[in-house]
Amino acid sequence: MDLSNKVAIVTGSGRGLGLAYAKDLARHGAAVVINDVDKETADNAVAEIRALGGRAVAVVAPVGPTETAEQLVATAVEEFGRLDIMVTNAGILRDAVVWKTSDEAFDAVTTVHLRGTFTCVREAVQRFREQGEGGRIICIGSPAGQRGNFGQTSYSGSKAAIVGMVRTWAMELERAGITANAVCPVAVTAMTETVPIFRPHIEAARETGTLPALLRRDIGMGTVEDAAGIITFLASDAAADITGQAFAIGGDRVALWTHPQLSGISYHNDGWSAEDLAAAWPSLSAHRESVGEEFPAELIGGGK
Repeated sequence: MDLSNKVAIVTGSGRGLGLAYAKDLARHGAAVVINDVDKETADNAVAEIRALGGRAVAVVAPVGPTETAEQLVATAVEEFGRLDIMVTNAGILRDAVVWKTSDEAFDAVTTVHLRGTFTCVREAVQRFREQGEGGRIICIGSPAGQRGNFGQTSYSGSKAAIVGMVRTWAMELERAGITANAVCPVAVTAMTETVPIFRPHIEAARETGTLPALLRRDIGMGTVEDAAGIITFLASDAAADITGQAFAIGGDRVALWTHPQLSGISYHNDGWSAEDLAAAWPSLSAHRESVGEEFPAELIGGGK
């Protein structure tokens, strides 16, 4: 896992998961460009990495505009001479049910998550192709993008689209030796601490110093550090043949998200009328998919 000759950009890396990714990359030798919208937060992250013996600089700018993507890549090249790894982690939330979601809130979330991922990857790929030595694209998704989540139209939609883009980029970039993968982490952060079903377990963990197995194994939720190793692995030469995948990571659990698959396949000569579909639905309905996350009963007090 030696990344001493590698240079990485991690968007949204001033705190939380992004900072954990940046610190792990730096610990393995990579030079890192930190990104945040708050200068003090970004500067503190750089100082923390440098205090650990790592190399880091900061770009303070909102992710989304092409100009920010250009600035991030230019800074990597000017400060460290090249670019090898792009980790698109920046994100915001504007949660609301669909009938209460404003245009402004929808656009704010999709601009950072979806457009920001696109613009940063596009700029990184152009640099990778110029260098002619391959590269690593690692885009941060979410279980919400795979299964949906109440009140998160723009977030879930953006995260689902990110995995779709990653699958496409894996095909487009293979010939250039550039891999593209998605990581869908679950970790204890300021955001997840506010979720009612998680809150009592997280508060109890503060007293014991350990998250319960119910979270770490059954739910796959751990610390932000638990989710960082997969970023370093995918950035390394050991992952040179891994592309187009969507990983789930958290706590003690790692897994791969599968493609949506056809199920309950039926055929009807000369096509399907509305009446034919109504007659076939009872057998087809046995294959219906669930929506949202499904949690163990003990996590939610025996209820569903």
